[in-house]
Amino acid sequence: MAEGLVLEGLAVPPLEPVDLHLAPGTITVLRGPSGSGKTRLLRAIADLEPHRGRALLDGVPAEAMPAPQWRRKVAWLPAEPRWWGARARDHFPPGVEAGLTAAGLAATVLDEPLERLSSGQLQRLALLRLLARGPRVLLLDEPTARLDPVNTRRIERLVGEHLARTGALALWVTHDEEQAARLGGSVLEIRGRRLEAAA
Repeated sequence: MAEGLVLEGLAVPPLEPVDLHLAPGTITVLRGPSGSGKTRLLRAIADLEPHRGRALLDGVPAEAMPAPQWRRKVAWLPAEPRWWGARARDHFPPGVEAGLTAAGLAATVLDEPLERLSSGQLQRLALLRLLARGPRVLLLDEPTARLDPVNTRRIERLVGEHLARTGALALWVTHDEEQAARLGGSVLEIRGRRLEAAA
């Protein structure tokens, strides 16, 4: 039984079927042109997009558990996170304050009306919200796209430390080649309709 995330012939348009094994504790970078299918692939892995083939987590297929349980374990962070409460605190369990400093955020952001927060603050809060759920797989769709260089590196460190501590794994979409190099690990690239290891 393979630990981590395994994709077996997972197919979502416009991509050809994907076979992939991502090991616990690793970051894998996903690159490709806009519109090539990166987001649809992440959503299919999270069972949020119709697809063929299957995904398994630690040997257990997605279809063997209720969809909400799978999505708690295999969690997608969209490029445009959604919010439903009036304040950030409404979206977090108690004790989230400990992670705010690592993300470069003051504790006061939790009680600010969301409409007063910047897109960069919201992006960092959305990541903290995801981590607070304790997923085994982080599907990160350009999680630092709205951040300045200092906060981008903070988030890279935060995710890396989280994976080292918990044994979770991440599939991280970025268009930034320098970021891909900093994150380390393997790099996958969409070329045409195929997902391939980057040269």
